[in-house]
Amino acid sequence: MNDRPKTRYPFLPTSKDEMDRLGWKQADVIIFSGDAYVDHPSFGAAVIGRTLEAAGYKVAIVPQPNWRDDLRDFKKLGRPRLFFGVSAGAMDSMVNHYTANRRLRHDDAYTPEGRHGMRPDYPTVVYSKILRKLFPDVPIIAGGIEASLRRVAHYDYWQDRLRPPFILDTDADMMIYGMGEKPVVEIANRIEQGERIADITDVPQTVFLTSKKPVKDALVLNCFEDCLNDKRKQAMNFRIVEEESNSFQGKVIIQSALGKTVQINPMYTHITTEETDASFDLPYTRLPHPRYKGKRIPAYEMIRHSICMHRGCFGGCAFCTISAHQGKHIASRSKESILNEAKKVAAMADFKGYISDLGGPSANMYSMQGKNPGICAKCRKPSCLHPKPCPNLDTDHSRLLDIYRSVDALPEIKKSFIGSGVRYDLAMHQTGNENTDRTNREYLNELICNHVSGRLKVAPEHTSSKVLSIMRKPGFGLFHKFKRVFDDTNRRNGLRQQLIPYFISSHPGCQEADMAELAVETKSLDFHLEQVQDFTPTPMTLATEIYYTGFHPYTMERIFTAKSPEEKLAQRRFFFWYKPEARPQISEALRRINRTDLLERLYGRFPAKTRPVKPINPKKTRKKR
Repeated sequence: MNDRPKTRYPFLPTSKDEMDRLGWKQADVIIFSGDAYVDHPSFGAAVIGRTLEAAGYKVAIVPQPNWRDDLRDFKKLGRPRLFFGVSAGAMDSMVNHYTANRRLRHDDAYTPEGRHGMRPDYPTVVYSKILRKLFPDVPIIAGGIEASLRRVAHYDYWQDRLRPPFILDTDADMMIYGMGEKPVVEIANRIEQGERIADITDVPQTVFLTSKKPVKDALVLNCFEDCLNDKRKQAMNFRIVEEESNSFQGKVIIQSALGKTVQINPMYTHITTEETDASFDLPYTRLPHPRYKGKRIPAYEMIRHSICMHRGCFGGCAFCTISAHQGKHIASRSKESILNEAKKVAAMADFKGYISDLGGPSANMYSMQGKNPGICAKCRKPSCLHPKPCPNLDTDHSRLLDIYRSVDALPEIKKSFIGSGVRYDLAMHQTGNENTDRTNREYLNELICNHVSGRLKVAPEHTSSKVLSIMRKPGFGLFHKFKRVFDDTNRRNGLRQQLIPYFISSHPGCQEADMAELAVETKSLDFHLEQVQDFTPTPMTLATEIYYTGFHPYTMERIFTAKSPEEKLAQRRFFFWYKPEARPQISEALRRINRTDLLERLYGRFPAKTRPVKPINPKKTRKKR
């Protein structure tokens, strides 16, 4: 690789002037991103750029290029020596652009001032096609969550159709899925050594077109065309992909589509603490690039004083994409790495002494893994918590408690809050081990007393046992127990804090009666819900496959899902039973589905807004007069 100049700019360069300042004639890698460039470990383009920089490469970033003019943003840095990287950003662009009702959003949290319209739909496709036209001989590697979750044939909610593996829509030579630090460095090294991108076919977590026979033991999915004709085959495919994504030693997956063959290599095996530290310890400035001076980037404001302690999630929730992208197995940072980042946050000019979040994809999975790794190596289950916590799972929260207390002991830190979602089923699980159970009770007490900023957000998601089973979430009875713990702890300590539950409507398996029961159940707990949402199908989740195919991929049972705007509105309305304007429609709906028992429990025998009025008796009126 080229010798690196001694001059170092604090940020990765985004313009020709910045490259000139560094003495660069050419970058080794140029990354095009749909997000603004924030040099922080929560922003993917910065992570990949810093990772390649640490490996000795010159990396430049073009954030949010203009794709509608003369394409000067795509030309301004010239051609890279090794390859172009392309990413839609930290979110799927369609989730970023549209609501659950497919309405256009008016803002974009990853853009300065939240301005909408700074990226196209499917930037991975748009950017790669432009680059292929301008630089036909330069390798293009796509990555990021949009590409990652569309690596096989998938249902696209916004187009309401099944789409082929995403690489066929792009002009990329290769896609990287999941967390990309390891594969991107290996690919860069091999291109540096003279290998052609077309010959690099054995790197884990990569997706590419192939004309070769499938490798031994490869799993061949039903082809795209067969899935179009038979939704059962699409459901069958999903189970294979999910199980392989959650395996310690996954297999190569092959899928044919549109006359071509796509190969998907398995994930890397478990990422070590040292490798995780190496990514988070890179020399991030933790700031937006100076080009945005004076402009607010909403997504950055949310995480600027937060610390992520681990990656991965073994919850396996049916509607969540975390395990499909980051994996089921937890990759935790060392205590030293976390404390060093806490000191960096404390040194920021605007820091007031409060860490906004000391968490991760799930707040309390830090450092958790199987007691016997050999059992985990053979396991293919998507969740370690459903239908009940795995007996091989080490649920001891003592290491997490130590992190909380060590961070708060730093002289610059007044308090650290937990903003990530807490899995109360994990913390409350009775293991039978006296020490572990006592420690976990101590964790809940520490959490509630010292790390809640007035409101603790948790996600029971629903009250119906049937719906919760499809969601892969615990029964609502456990939430009742947790609420008692929360309320008792507050009372004992003289605290007045709120518990804020999240709920989802229109999830597969949920019907109007289930939402009516949710309304009654939450009313009995004195909740006026505010953290609610309609289910939005996103690629590569169990719930999305059920929504599209109508079948549960693991049982092939038919599952109802509300799809029409009218059906979804009818379910969502029950969240707001307490609003006077919702009473007439809810009352009518409960009569229609023959649940007047719930009508009485919500509003009493005669709802205030629908109380029958006795007709006036003209004769009695005249007599009184």
